[in-house]
Amino acid sequence: MQHTEGRTTLITSRDVARLAGVSQPTVSRALRGDQRVSEATRERVQRAADALSYVPSETGRSLSTRTTKRIGVVVTDLTNPFYPHLIGPLHDELEQHGYRMMLFTERSETAVASQRLLDRSIDGVVLATATIGSRLPTDLQQRELPFVFLNRESGGQPADAAVVDNELGGRLVARELTELGHRDIAHIGGPQDTTTGRDREMGFRVGLSEAGIGLAEDAVRRGPFDFDTGYRGLTELLTGPTRPTAVFCGNDVIAIGAFNAARAQGVRIPEDLTLIGFDDIPMAAWEAFGLTTVHYDLGELAQEAARLLVQRIDAEGEQEPRRTLFTPELVLRSTHAAR
Repeated sequence: MQHTEGRTTLITSRDVARLAGVSQPTVSRALRGDQRVSEATRERVQRAADALSYVPSETGRSLSTRTTKRIGVVVTDLTNPFYPHLIGPLHDELEQHGYRMMLFTERSETAVASQRLLDRSIDGVVLATATIGSRLPTDLQQRELPFVFLNRESGGQPADAAVVDNELGGRLVARELTELGHRDIAHIGGPQDTTTGRDREMGFRVGLSEAGIGLAEDAVRRGPFDFDTGYRGLTELLTGPTRPTAVFCGNDVIAIGAFNAARAQGVRIPEDLTLIGFDDIPMAAWEAFGLTTVHYDLGELAQEAARLLVQRIDAEGEQEPRRTLFTPELVLRSTHAAR
């Protein structure tokens, strides 16, 4: 705004356009980070905007472009240390494309779907904690609101997704444990209504069967992907009829819970018990744990989800869903040993 003889003059994008020597639409595109605007033009527009103290109006931008430049990210379990490591890279990638991130942290997807996601206050949605059979993806499709699955899928209709090959990860763990000579093997997994929990266990079972080893149901514990599931699960397994020599945990947070339960029981890792996790969150590499785990690039996974969603928003006409599958690998640290 400019102040002249007691009057307040509103600076508009047309004023910026005149000073920069470009069209008004070019100003709008440059200030929202549109990749079609050259770097030189973007800098010239930004200098003009700074000189005039011009601040773009989000309301005006929304009305003129019918977009909000906002992306909703649904995470129903933000207390899990896994998710903050996705949020940062996701935010940065969206920002590079001119979008702001809005975090939805309701305890269930149903609560989210029935209210704020479908009111057209956002241009797209990242679903980071989808459950199998969830109605939310269907609701989003019916309202033609673009979305992408990150980390988990709903197991239903095909849609854009950035996910890990969870079955392969489970098989890698099974192969490592059987090659180390373990036969009394247990699993503490995540919820079966998540593709991550279901597929990691499925891959683990397949890998064990390839070595002629079965996974008895009494050697399996399941629960949320949290510390308590690991702590409680291992405590029960250690007091059961067949004490395992190796345990595959559905994620690193479960594994850290199991690690602490082992210490409380006086069980040495890896001398008495081999423990393997999944995800390779930064905490897994801490010297206190040195967790052997299944690795993939968390940051790149999040960035790919953002790219897929932005491409979907910008796409004209129908396009086939795109699914980027990340290949995991086993990272050998200090919680595994030969039997």
